[in-house]
Amino acid sequence: MTKRPAEESEVQEAPLKAGDRPIQTGNTTDAGPFEDEFDDEFESDDEILEAGVDGRPDEEREAEEKRDAMDMDRKIFIPGRDKLAAGESLSPDTSAYELLHNFTTTWPCLSFDIVPDQLGTNRKAYPATLYAVAGTQAESKKANHNELMVMKLSGLSRMDRKRIDGESDYDDEDDDDNDEENADPILETKSIPLPSTTNRIRARQYPQQNASRLPITQTATMLENSNVLIHDLTPHLTSFDSPGTIITPQQSNPIATLKMHRTEGYAIDWSPHVPQGKLLTGDNDGKMFIATCTDGGKWTPDTRPFQGHQSSVEDIQWSPSERNVFASASSDGTVKVWDVRSKSHKPAISVQVSETDVNVISWSRQTTHLLATGADDGRWAVWDLRQWKGSSDKASTSQPTPVASFSFHKEQITSIEWHPTDDSIVAVAAGDNTLSLWDLSVELDDEESKDTAGVQDVPPQLLFLHYMEMIKECHWHPQIPGCVVGTGGSGFGILKTISV
Repeated sequence: MTKRPAEESEVQEAPLKAGDRPIQTGNTTDAGPFEDEFDDEFESDDEILEAGVDGRPDEEREAEEKRDAMDMDRKIFIPGRDKLAAGESLSPDTSAYELLHNFTTTWPCLSFDIVPDQLGTNRKAYPATLYAVAGTQAESKKANHNELMVMKLSGLSRMDRKRIDGESDYDDEDDDDNDEENADPILETKSIPLPSTTNRIRARQYPQQNASRLPITQTATMLENSNVLIHDLTPHLTSFDSPGTIITPQQSNPIATLKMHRTEGYAIDWSPHVPQGKLLTGDNDGKMFIATCTDGGKWTPDTRPFQGHQSSVEDIQWSPSERNVFASASSDGTVKVWDVRSKSHKPAISVQVSETDVNVISWSRQTTHLLATGADDGRWAVWDLRQWKGSSDKASTSQPTPVASFSFHKEQITSIEWHPTDDSIVAVAAGDNTLSLWDLSVELDDEESKDTAGVQDVPPQLLFLHYMEMIKECHWHPQIPGCVVGTGGSGFGILKTISV
């Protein structure tokens, strides 16, 4: 981040164009057929080139430009540690981004999910397109204004590297080639009314029997009123690319409303192992329920919850490799691992990972014995589940040590997610208004990384720090390598850095 005054002080006069000479304002004397009228000023063509475009040495002209330019302090600004002075504002270093776009919605969306599409994997072409779903948080007096938003964002162009680097004299042919790549972004939305604020929303897809048709897309939305709504958003997503498609009111109705919770909750996750649909949810009473879709399309929740936490369940995730195992995080400071086949509905493993609330967890899909946790004290850590002992083991009272732990953030961790294809990269969102990217492959004793760009008390594993006001949730795009999307009170941000 860079700091700059909110207002510019002076306007710099434009220098003469290359090849122009200073205009003589007085009368000139005829110097004869072989005499250079500028002979006294420049003795050779080499000196003319050295002197610069306006008759002065380049060093002198550049020094004046720096004096007249806007006063900008380019030192690194770390939110939560550094403070802005009066009249200062933050400006991103655009040279560090390959992609950077921001947009706002009518009401803040504190939870969202990215919807996979049919545009291909490992996409690197621009302009980019992505699909997403989100739930709003309207003012309490306008709760009936809440909605589930289905979004298509297209025309997401990359940063113009040549203009950022100051290379203005490139070919017009290059301009023509980049016209499409530098298209203006477009946001298209479809809205579904919701009766309450969305606490958390998650999407899933499964193939249709006819493989030539687009997959079915469903969302599960945990509402502030404690209900869980399941919607089929396939018609809404299809309509973006099928002009003239009419969505009926019936298609916007939920296909199921689950009412097994007595209090609101934030923990929700689809099982990646059950195509017909298996949903896990947790609430502020510490209760977790599983709801399963039958062959007839009816959703049936378990009547008996999984219990064991002493406080609210904040996050929950199915194991990416074992269909009967899930993990839960709680404000009691523990993470518990469960086996749904257990008749007791009690945890198989329980570990105290923090003295404060454990807000979020993320299970690595590449290295499935690694689990990342984020706590209320700003600390996030990575744990090797092979070191965790079952409750029946005599060593169950011992506390395992995380394989990595960082206390860089000074406010609560609000979101954490492993990179979908790189098991060393993690994205972390925090209450200090930052989205940070980390590379765990950097060794602690790496001499080249200890300096960390000359900033003290910054771990060498920290790759990138992006400022985003009131960020609450972040997700990697599974088909656009390195693309991260975040949401919060200030809107949405879509970015891809040059470092990932």
